[in-house]
Amino acid sequence: MSLPTLPDRDCGLCPRLAAYREDYRALHPDWFNAPVPSFGPATARLLVVGQAPGVNGANRTGRPFTGDVAGRLLYPVLTKFGFAKGSFQERPDDGLKLVDCRITNAVRCAPPQHKLETSDKNHCLPYLAAEIAAMKKLRVLLAIGGKAHESILQGLGLKASQHKFKHGALHELPNGLVLADSFHTSQYNVNTGRITQEMFEEIVAGIRRLLA
Repeated sequence: MSLPTLPDRDCGLCPRLAAYREDYRALHPDWFNAPVPSFGPATARLLVVGQAPGVNGANRTGRPFTGDVAGRLLYPVLTKFGFAKGSFQERPDDGLKLVDCRITNAVRCAPPQHKLETSDKNHCLPYLAAEIAAMKKLRVLLAIGGKAHESILQGLGLKASQHKFKHGALHELPNGLVLADSFHTSQYNVNTGRITQEMFEEIVAGIRRLLA
């Protein structure tokens, strides 16, 4: 029997994240406040991997990159290049659909102060590995941030030292998959100009060409 790709709603593998989740359940009982499921078809050829849900974003809405700044760059660019259709309105019932694309996070629960610890990534790694293995048509992985890049490689049993994170890089992996790297589309990176829409569009355009 294969491992599920999502932890249980009350997963306690990471005591720190579980306690943080319980705090938010008490503060905001109407929020999602649980491991965030992936979004998009499992038959997709592109898997976008974020680092972890934002506490006021996906942790609140229950959909990756939805409800905070990170998705405001991600989803419109995916739509521009045909990986999504509809109108992104920062809520899970906005009708947006992904096309040949799936989105997940390396860690499925929101971390305090947006900071991940190694144990968080290690505990959630089997779920990411199971998801990648279950996507039989997968050809390209897009890492949104360095920690997502590291988790993808670890989930595939590859060494990060052999495929160093670099914004805009395309890594041809031994298993035939391609790993694309992007700086995180976080509010801080957007506000400081570390990543712009043009920079992100260039990466997604390259992926579209690979999947043409």
